[in-house]
Amino acid sequence: MTIYNSKNITESFAAVKWNDGKLLLLDQRKLPGELIYLDYESSDAVADAIKNMVVRGAPAIGIAAAYAVVLAARSAYQASTDSWRESIKIDLNTLSASRPTAVNLNWAIAKMCKVFDSIEGDPEPALLKVAIQIHDEDIAANHEMGRLGANLINPASQVVTHCNAGALATGGYGTALGVIRTAYKNGLISKVYSSETRPWMQGARLSSWECQQDNIPVCLVIDSAVSSLMKTGDIDWLIVGSDRIAANGDIANKIGTYSHAVSAKFHGVKVMVVAPSSTVDMQIQSGEDIPIEYRNTEEITEFNGTRVAPNDIEAINPAFDITPAKLVDVIVTEKGIVQDPDAEKMLAIFGKI
Repeated sequence: MTIYNSKNITESFAAVKWNDGKLLLLDQRKLPGELIYLDYESSDAVADAIKNMVVRGAPAIGIAAAYAVVLAARSAYQASTDSWRESIKIDLNTLSASRPTAVNLNWAIAKMCKVFDSIEGDPEPALLKVAIQIHDEDIAANHEMGRLGANLINPASQVVTHCNAGALATGGYGTALGVIRTAYKNGLISKVYSSETRPWMQGARLSSWECQQDNIPVCLVIDSAVSSLMKTGDIDWLIVGSDRIAANGDIANKIGTYSHAVSAKFHGVKVMVVAPSSTVDMQIQSGEDIPIEYRNTEEITEFNGTRVAPNDIEAINPAFDITPAKLVDVIVTEKGIVQDPDAEKMLAIFGKI
């Protein structure tokens, strides 16, 4: 694995790149201090990168998975030109299991697999074409969501965002941060509050950094200060992304989103969820059916390699929580806007799958 290190972190960045037959992933564990790209030539290595948070954010995970299928097909075809479709299954199962909550992962794998039967000879060119299409379509969708969401925001608004749903979490531009970017360019947002987002600090390390790159006024707050901030009456919107949206409009997003949404409802702050249609899972009837990833408890019992909790203490570390649709004012996708989401309204836009 090659490490590409750039000390100039203000240069243009992308979470996922395909270059010279290799997948390049921006190591988001190193931001904002270093901008380092790692290259990958096997799907198993990409699965490990997804599991260990080198790449994160539902759309970016899906795009990385699409390119990983290309790598898996290359390896399988080199090993057996006649039975690559069968031998690739082990790699795809490993890739599929790398993270359970974000639906985009398996959505992308399924989309890649749909073209398997139509391929003759070397599968790499045909599969790479589909992966690039998935990547390009995500970027276009982000810009469309940015436009749609920004139209809902009044001038001089102040907003809160949680976790990172920006260019780093997508193919480019961002979902929640895409709306914020567009609204700021249009003179509609005066300030962004980014909650730190324990325990991986995606809000502190990533969203705050992204805002700085675009000169968007941003203020970092601890997660538990958001309710108090909303109480002041100066916050107009809570704008977040999502890793999976159920058929009734319930959303799964980074742990802490639910509590922020409860606070928003109590204090009269509107809640906007921004996600591509690939994040909508119409086969999941409600948030109760969405699998929640639980990560290693050392992420919360240790800090910088030092134990901060008592030894042998019980701990839980859910990576996501479920925000009920009744707490959400609007869901923004590239296919349209769902106001006050419920099962009937979701069905009208996304249909049955």
